[in-house]
Amino acid sequence: MSAPAATARRRFSAGRATGSVLLGLLAVACAVPMLWLLLAPTKTDAQLVDGHPLSFGSLGGYANAWHNLTTYNDGVVYRWIVNSVLYTGGAVLISVTTSLLAGYALAATRIAGRRTVLVATLLAMIVPPAALVLPLFLEVNAVGLTGTAWSVILPASLYPFGVYLAFIHFSTVLPKEVLEAARIDGCSERQLFTKIALPLARPLIGLLTFFAFVGNWNNYFLPYVMLGEDATFNLPVGLGALISGTPALNPALGGSFLPIHRPEAAIAGVLTIVPVAVVFLFAQRFLVRGLLEGSVKS
Repeated sequence: MSAPAATARRRFSAGRATGSVLLGLLAVACAVPMLWLLLAPTKTDAQLVDGHPLSFGSLGGYANAWHNLTTYNDGVVYRWIVNSVLYTGGAVLISVTTSLLAGYALAATRIAGRRTVLVATLLAMIVPPAALVLPLFLEVNAVGLTGTAWSVILPASLYPFGVYLAFIHFSTVLPKEVLEAARIDGCSERQLFTKIALPLARPLIGLLTFFAFVGNWNNYFLPYVMLGEDATFNLPVGLGALISGTPALNPALGGSFLPIHRPEAAIAGVLTIVPVAVVFLFAQRFLVRGLLEGSVKS
């Protein structure tokens, strides 16, 4: 092996080792807080304060923390879980469906104002979501939907990232020659979409569904503004109300007889991350294919 080749190989090995170390440190930084959250409900409040952060208590701690959590406000946590499923499921269904339809229409047809719609989609992606909350609230309030499930589902269904991602996917993966041949054979646009475009878009659907699920499941600011009663909260907003309204976690409130302490707050946090982890495990195959498919145009 020549000297330049050996030098290049050593540099490549050093760079690869450095990258591996950095990725390992990043993995540890992400894993330690998750591990603490999973271990926290196994301990008592005193053990959490005085013990080692990553020590293990007992499995019975989970049952005790869950029992105490369900006593808060007559078991309103169950309602928060149902609300989260309802809000997330409704928003994901609408946003993914509209993104697929809009992305296909923009990629496969020459509709009037196509360029304007694409530019507007990009601008909507750039605008911070928090900047849209006030106008969305005024709009929802004007039609009398404030405090209802639709006040969260409909605004959350606006998915410009999904529209643009679907447009890129269909533009690169969907052969225009196939569409033209199908049109000549008499296929309608609906048949083109359902028979040709959708079967090729399975990885895209998985990718859009995962991102939409994570964004809506963890959605806090929009439900916080739109909803006003405990029974209508989703899990993130309910957890925020639990922490801010419990003296054990907010000493400024004074004494309380509620058995809500740090382990109960931790198990509520576990409730918010477990569904995301489960969905990721089932969707990771589609995530990889959806990210790579269409990256190179044949």
